[in-house]
Amino acid sequence: MYLGWNEIEMTVIEDRLTINSALLKREVICDLLMPEDVEASQPLNLLLLNDGQEIESLKIKQTLQFLYDNNSISPLVIVAIYAGEERLQEYGVANRPDFKNRGAKADTYTQFITTELLPAINDLLPGQEFKTTAFAGFSLGGLSALDIAWNNAQLFDKVGVFSGSLWWRRKEIGKGYTDADRIAHAMIRETADKPELKFWLQTGTNDETADRNRNGIIDSIDDTIDLIKELEAKGYNRPADITYVEVVGGSHDAPTWAKAMPRFLCWAFGK
Repeated sequence: MYLGWNEIEMTVIEDRLTINSALLKREVICDLLMPEDVEASQPLNLLLLNDGQEIESLKIKQTLQFLYDNNSISPLVIVAIYAGEERLQEYGVANRPDFKNRGAKADTYTQFITTELLPAINDLLPGQEFKTTAFAGFSLGGLSALDIAWNNAQLFDKVGVFSGSLWWRRKEIGKGYTDADRIAHAMIRETADKPELKFWLQTGTNDETADRNRNGIIDSIDDTIDLIKELEAKGYNRPADITYVEVVGGSHDAPTWAKAMPRFLCWAFGK
């Protein structure tokens, strides 16, 4: 008989999963962080993380260990997916490239996640059924996580967007652009159904200085608040379905996201 996860000392170990992706036509490296004794740590949760090459600067392992030591979160497996040289093409919103045609391979990246990565994780942990499956990312990786979770809610329960590139737009500023051209907002607005998801969104008050509409609020905050309004229009509620964290003095960088990470992990996988 296994001990309950809260009756054992949780130790985080590192591993690596490498996938030779036929879809992306490249080798995809994934760093894994998981409990040392997976079998005794049931039930497990899963977190996919874009821009996994930043796992050290984000202090993910140290944060995980701290939260385990304080009995704050349930056991989880983190799969940190390294971005490739075509990050600006693979991240974005599937089938909706921006005005510079960036994100043109976002649909292929989605297929990689759903048909190559998730099956590889299942092979690594055979028979494992995750209690909660979440996807998170930073900046453009946050936009990508939102897109993939939104359009594959049968696979994901929660999504985390840290300083998301929610400005992603179909038209250039000064060339006919209106706020209706923001791609993520349009994706949510134009979706007929209401995916079964919960959302965690973060911004920093120093994410940027741009202020398109000159209302005294930086665009990253405006775009995030407007996305929340689109979600509320679909029928999601705060705080039951949507959590918004604004980091005062926070910048568009790893130290700020590392600071916010414990709050996200407790939101997604807290006891």
